[in-house]
Amino acid sequence: MDEKIEELKKLVEKSKRIVFFGGAGVSTESGIPDFRSKDGLYNQKYDYPPEQILSHTFFMNKTEEFFKFYKDKLNSLKYEPNITHKTLARLEEEGRLSAVVTQNIDGLHQKAGSKKVYELHGSVLRNYCTKCGKFHEACEVFDCEGVPRCGCGGVIKPDVVLYEEPLDDKVVRGAVKAISNADLLIIGGTSLTVYPASSYISYFHGDKMVLVNKSSTQYDNIADLVIYKGLGEVFSNI
Repeated sequence: MDEKIEELKKLVEKSKRIVFFGGAGVSTESGIPDFRSKDGLYNQKYDYPPEQILSHTFFMNKTEEFFKFYKDKLNSLKYEPNITHKTLARLEEEGRLSAVVTQNIDGLHQKAGSKKVYELHGSVLRNYCTKCGKFHEACEVFDCEGVPRCGCGGVIKPDVVLYEEPLDDKVVRGAVKAISNADLLIIGGTSLTVYPASSYISYFHGDKMVLVNKSSTQYDNIADLVIYKGLGEVFSNI
């Protein structure tokens, strides 16, 4: 086993309050494309830039175009958790991991069995009517033709944080508290370029910070251990 992975394994074994902070790289091994890599959503060609499509203004003004993209590219219902999701769920069950803080909206951590998950950018699994507030299942959004509508006639909006929208205060407070109370912070599958989510790791004051990513990040210099590998290779050994 790689000596750095062995070092991480030892840190995990002696830790009691692990927090995992993850991004799109956690789910790419389940087949879900990320956003910023050369094959990611932001580098594919559409009638409008994906950053524009995934904005509150675009959702309000070009709702039908929004849902064409959303249903085509962000449907995570057909994907299954991978070894990273499953290992994190097991560590929580063993009482070692206190929380997962994720920038992903795919719901795969919960599907793997994780209970304490702070979804900074929301989830495709939660959807609500913009008129009456009624909750709707994700399949009602992804399986419908055109714009999904509630029985009252209102548009059903996915509970995901679009550009121009604020993060949920309760979720942010929970994530920050978990990070600040952690003894080991493992950051994985994220370039740490998305603000404000990336800033929350500054609340960590525990023993060790570990970064697992295929490429370097701007925070590598403050980490105690940096592993430039895919998450699956690393977590299959934990």
